[in-house]
Amino acid sequence: MNRRTRESFYLLWTAAILICLAVCVFVLVYFSVADGGGATLAVPTAPPEGQAAEGQPMEGQTEGQIADGQPAEGQSPEGQPAQDAAQPTPEPAAPSTVLGETPDMGEDYQNRLVFLGDSTTYGFAAYGVLPFTQVWTPASGTLSLFNWPAESINYYAPDSPDTPVSLSIADTARTRQPEYLVITLGLNGVAMLDEDGFKDYYRRLIQTIQEASPSTKIICQSIYPVIDARTPGGIKNDRINAANSWILDLAEETGTRYLNTHDYLMDDTGSLPVQYDGGNDGIHLTPDGLRAILQYVRTHAWQ
Repeated sequence: MNRRTRESFYLLWTAAILICLAVCVFVLVYFSVADGGGATLAVPTAPPEGQAAEGQPMEGQTEGQIADGQPAEGQSPEGQPAQDAAQPTPEPAAPSTVLGETPDMGEDYQNRLVFLGDSTTYGFAAYGVLPFTQVWTPASGTLSLFNWPAESINYYAPDSPDTPVSLSIADTARTRQPEYLVITLGLNGVAMLDEDGFKDYYRRLIQTIQEASPSTKIICQSIYPVIDARTPGGIKNDRINAANSWILDLAEETGTRYLNTHDYLMDDTGSLPVQYDGGNDGIHLTPDGLRAILQYVRTHAWQ
């Protein structure tokens, strides 16, 4: 190969190498630019005012809350531990109409009560558990729910405790203006009155007393349980249970209160305990039974 040919050959190789180098440089520069100039280090910056950095609570936010205001897993929106779904639901509060348990209000409260009722109420005075001034019944000692409009009450004035005056229930309430009046009626009506009739007589009695003595707090007491095997006629516990639900309805309707002495007195069979059967008729209470009623009244007071 002559000299000129060799020089031409060297020039071609040199040009080829330069071209290859240029192409490599071009490729490196191209991909570097396309990739954003290579990875950059993250520089921490403060979050905009009022916004928390990722994973950090904002001012006023607990650690249990993430920045977007949503609760963390297992925590409530307030940042407190979430309630266990298996926890029992609390029992609802007893209706305000039903007199709930209170501290024993003592004899001062007891002395401000007046009882209007049938022969089961008359026992309070007959046995000397309460004075006659606190017991309103007819001279016969009993009062039927369906007869109350026609009956008169033996009213014993506090200043004349030995000389009763015969007055209607309305006039008795108007004259005495009792602070608390406990009504215990219906036993003599359960055997012959349906729900509408029972409620009508009882409702009109409440309204009559409210009109005659607006400031009197009226307590509608449940009918006491009986001993079915000893009671006459249709006076049975199933009828009494129904009538007590009607009395509760009326207490709610009229803004009065309901005193559930029935459940307090009854035994495991739903009956009046034998030891409280004062008349051996399954109905009338012994003095101890009446004192148990007063204890319940004092510990389930209208406050």
